[in-house]
Amino acid sequence: MEPPPAPPAERPAAPPAEAPAPEPQPAAAAPAAPPAPTEEIAPAEGRMDRLRGRLARSRSGFGQGLLGLLGAGELDEESWEDVEATLLQADLGPEMTLEIVDILRTELARRAVRTPDQARQLLREVLTDALRVDLDRAVRALPHDGRPGVLLVVGVNGTGKTTTTGKLARVLVASGRHVVLGAADTFRAAAAEQLATWGERAGATVVRGPEGADPASVAFDAVKQGAEEGADAVLLDTAGRLHTKTGLMDELGKVKRVVERQAEVDEVLLVLDATTGQNGLTQARVFGDVVKVTGIVLTKLDGTAKGGIVFRVQRELGVPVKLVGLGEGPDDLAPFEPAAFVDALLS
Repeated sequence: MEPPPAPPAERPAAPPAEAPAPEPQPAAAAPAAPPAPTEEIAPAEGRMDRLRGRLARSRSGFGQGLLGLLGAGELDEESWEDVEATLLQADLGPEMTLEIVDILRTELARRAVRTPDQARQLLREVLTDALRVDLDRAVRALPHDGRPGVLLVVGVNGTGKTTTTGKLARVLVASGRHVVLGAADTFRAAAAEQLATWGERAGATVVRGPEGADPASVAFDAVKQGAEEGADAVLLDTAGRLHTKTGLMDELGKVKRVVERQAEVDEVLLVLDATTGQNGLTQARVFGDVVKVTGIVLTKLDGTAKGGIVFRVQRELGVPVKLVGLGEGPDDLAPFEPAAFVDALLS
């Protein structure tokens, strides 16, 4: 009987195939660097002091008139009526005028004020306190929670809103911030061009849409761009609103709601023309009903404005004045400093 055939020799196992090398993943894109400014920007610090001469022109006899009355020695009732009239003419409003007169009466007697220097010191203290130095005047323009700070700039036509947005960009860039501007004023043909020019001069990216585009969409895209660039702040310029036009005010509310789908609005700055007096206060109240205003920018304070409007705006609205416009130059927007303001009124 033949022996069974030998089993075939086992072939050596083939070496395992090497796994394909993983394809290199693209590195995460670094935040885009902001464009360089095309002109030198003045430092933001100390602007109120540098612009004191212009600010002093707005006093309209307000500070000097009070000093003349209070430094003349003991005041009779007729003199106190003159003090009251001076404050009213300076646009302080009746409530704040009576409050300041009462404080001055009390302190003048308590301190036995007799000389012009004593009167100046007392008036400086009372007016500075009336401006509430305890209010937070910081403009919220810092990134947080992985996104840029978002600022909405609102106001009626003619207050200098777009110009203020551009000047604020310069203030922030001068402080080392990376800024994106959103041209959400799509109703005015020149607004986007104007803001683009400010952006180029300041070294800020500008996001804009076609004329007549949906303002909320442009604002949304600007915030998205700011996040992609790693910007510190996004400033949104909105269309000038007639505070008496309900439809336009509703559109402003829509802009804020759409933006807040991706990022909270940190600051709503209302730009007011300091020369408009009571009408400006009426505007502010209506805007406050639509978007919660967190700060006031008073423009044209170097011209025919009466300095008392600063006191009145804060008193009646409960919102701090954060910035003031003191001229036509690109760096004539200054962080508001109560003590420097009062010193200018009394200079």
